[in-house]
Amino acid sequence: MKTILVIGSSSTDFIVTTKQLPASGETVFGEAFATRFGGKGANQAVAASRLGAKVTMIGSVGADSFGEKITENLLSNQVDVQYFKQTAQQSSGSAHITLYKGDNRIVVVPAANDLLTVAYLKQYSSVLNAADFVILQNEIPQESNLWVIDFCAEKAIPLLYNPAPARKISAASLAKTTYFTPNEQEMQQLFPKNSLSESLRQFPNQLIITIGQKGAIFFDGEKEIMVPAFATEAVDTTGAGDTFNGAFAVGILQGLPIAEAIRLGNLAASFSVQGFGAQGGMPTLADLKTSADFTFKF
Repeated sequence: MKTILVIGSSSTDFIVTTKQLPASGETVFGEAFATRFGGKGANQAVAASRLGAKVTMIGSVGADSFGEKITENLLSNQVDVQYFKQTAQQSSGSAHITLYKGDNRIVVVPAANDLLTVAYLKQYSSVLNAADFVILQNEIPQESNLWVIDFCAEKAIPLLYNPAPARKISAASLAKTTYFTPNEQEMQQLFPKNSLSESLRQFPNQLIITIGQKGAIFFDGEKEIMVPAFATEAVDTTGAGDTFNGAFAVGILQGLPIAEAIRLGNLAASFSVQGFGAQGGMPTLADLKTSADFTFKF
């Protein structure tokens, strides 16, 4: 079985649900509080694993109870964590999420995730070299991401880069990725002087822009193709993008054309938003097969 290697963040999500957002200096009452597992790297690893992929993850957690639980959760989702770093230098990562009217606002504290340095990753060059597909996000140091992008480009290892949260990266580095998947806001920060169409044409069959409830769009070298989202009642949108990325990677590894892999990502995301927490609604392959929209050949 082909292996997806995720190099990225893991965290505990602290989630507050509220009917009123506080103004500066204001205190308001919330409706509910919960803790869930998160981190964009861990989310994407779990999303891919639940859809039947063989997933290995390189990450870092603190030597604390949160780190233990994060690791246990990944193991329970059949994610290989033998290359995880446990450190007493930092606490485990956390994300502080406010849910308001079905939308979310998030503050991320990387903590131990920042210890995924280039020096640490170089120890596992052989693991990276053996991967069939690599997934990256922006919750680990940027120099680490750039090193992985260069390594994969040199070794011709397919790589999906999800540039979230957005931060500066050169067009030259983006060109070395196999796919990159910003949302509209992240796209504007990456290429503030470009229109959406200009950016798509610069990276045919490579740049996939997710557009929330509309779906996702890419340029196939001749025309722009919008792959529509699936209509659903959203309970919590946290983790929908991560679900999309994990499912898209699975689709590509299964040999689906880009548009069909995007459609698989959209379908998985439509399941995801019906659950609570980043990983709470992530579907299994069996879940997806209950949908009349599951017409994929794998």
